[in-house]
Amino acid sequence: ADGSDMTDDLDGRTVLVTGASSGIGRATAEAMAAEGATLALAARSEDRIAALADRLDTDAVAVPTDVREEDDVEALVSATVERFGGIDVLVNNAGLGRGSSVSELSTEAYREMMETNADGMFFAARAALPHLKESGGTAVFVGSFAGQFPRSFNPVYAATKWWTRGFAKSLSAQAGDDVGVTVINPSEVRTEFGSEDGERFEERFEPGEVTEPEEVAEAIVFAATRSPSMVSELDLYRRDKLTDF
Repeated sequence: ADGSDMTDDLDGRTVLVTGASSGIGRATAEAMAAEGATLALAARSEDRIAALADRLDTDAVAVPTDVREEDDVEALVSATVERFGGIDVLVNNAGLGRGSSVSELSTEAYREMMETNADGMFFAARAALPHLKESGGTAVFVGSFAGQFPRSFNPVYAATKWWTRGFAKSLSAQAGDDVGVTVINPSEVRTEFGSEDGERFEERFEPGEVTEPEEVAEAIVFAATRSPSMVSELDLYRRDKLTDF
């Protein structure tokens, strides 16, 4: 940060990242650490977030968390506040895609998407909100191109991202000037996303073809450092993503 009055420095600020074990979450943790933030890393994979916490050149705590479980999320926020004294930035990133065809989508896959991508976002926002109000902080929601346009590829996944976007916008309206709320909408990102069903995006796309997780992380850092303004929404698409509809 440049130290001017127009932006917030992340040095010594506490950032909580969900879905921190890979992809956008991991890249965001690395980018935040480079800015001097202290970090709470949340994901189901204890080994991966513990290794990441060790590797980062900052004070970081790894808290194994399933965002679908409200008790897990409450414990995550409590552990973060206990360790660092508060929360300045929530990066609501944990999300997944399952299946595609509506007629063939299992109830289990449907619920897993809804519980992770919608319930998880809600539980994390609800638990962190009082602390973000106290710090005058920012909640960053990782949305998607799929949350703005109809997506034939996976209507349920798309709908969860429409939910994320609608919730974030309305939460922002409710929070007023107490908390900044940002939605970041990437198109395809080269990560492990999609690995449960078919090809991962990192294998499907060559380097340079689509957005890299580091680009999204940079956008999240930008959003987290606005003050007194906020980034309401930021679309980060590959250059050829917008075609005639």
